[in-house]
Amino acid sequence: MRRLFGKASTHSGAGGQVIHDYFHHKARSQGYTLSPSQQRVIDSMAQHATTLLGAVAPTRPGLYLHGAVGRGKSWLLDGFFQAIPLAEKQRLHFHEFFARLHQGMFKHRDQPDALETALDELLSDCRVLCFDEFHVHDIGDAMLITRLFKALFRRGILLLVTSNYPPEGLLPNPLYHARFKPVIDLINASMQVMEVGGPHDYRSQARTHAQQLFTQGQYIWPATQAQRQASNLPAVDAPAIALSVGTRHLPARYCDGRTVGFTFSDLCDHPTAVMDYLELCRRFDHWIIDELPNLADCSIAAQQRFINLVDVLYDQDKHLILLGQRSLRESLDGDAIDLGRTRSRLGQLVEVREP
Repeated sequence: MRRLFGKASTHSGAGGQVIHDYFHHKARSQGYTLSPSQQRVIDSMAQHATTLLGAVAPTRPGLYLHGAVGRGKSWLLDGFFQAIPLAEKQRLHFHEFFARLHQGMFKHRDQPDALETALDELLSDCRVLCFDEFHVHDIGDAMLITRLFKALFRRGILLLVTSNYPPEGLLPNPLYHARFKPVIDLINASMQVMEVGGPHDYRSQARTHAQQLFTQGQYIWPATQAQRQASNLPAVDAPAIALSVGTRHLPARYCDGRTVGFTFSDLCDHPTAVMDYLELCRRFDHWIIDELPNLADCSIAAQQRFINLVDVLYDQDKHLILLGQRSLRESLDGDAIDLGRTRSRLGQLVEVREP
């Protein structure tokens, strides 16, 4: 086995040593051999920790990690969050934070600066903010992100972000990309941008995260009546139930205790949003999503909703039973930009095929 990482720099300080020691122990206990790019990220995180704990003004108040799915970006982010010896820290999926921010700005819409007031409420004395899975598809959100990042940097908050894309790859829609350039320039100027590479997709390897509820889920196909009965699942023609979500009602097919069931169409062919999924996650731990189609036959909007839904279920660590007619590989053959991440995450489900 290769050496996991080099010795911590002698000037890294106590904070940096804490970070190095944490990842040294974590990698060994999980049997990981870290790639050179992961080792470089850990060195950078150690430097940021030293600066933060030493109350020294950082040269760049953020770290932006990008790379292909399954290269350990979230693992590194979570490790830093766990290891940094501070109570004033928050780790959120970007979807969740942005949903809370929108809600806060609406709540404080009568204030002179609704964004700052919402951030006062959301972050209070936060010194470290970690965003997982940062991506942008809407130009309206993009314009708000510029204001958000500037506000975070003004507050002296250390911002750590993971993304599947380098800054230049965000909001690739050619109709809007030029208007998003101020955000890209801000990230490049204010954050240390690092690629997390390596030859392996760790999620595609043996299921090493069995403690996660999400990875204990199943993909069942071709979803015959016998398979449904064996798993005690609702019938394919279950009537719709009106389920209240916020001020609206969504059609569900099953609702009992902490378990809820929908068809793909219920959630993805209609204008649902991340805030809807987050609200449902507060109420339900076990999810059934039926009638997964071939995503290539769906609109890009429906594909994006499904991507967002899987992101939320994964990040909130909910148990998922997904049912479709074809193999998972065939069903996820769509065109949406972020489907690679969805394939990687759903690939952790146990695939159950009728004998």
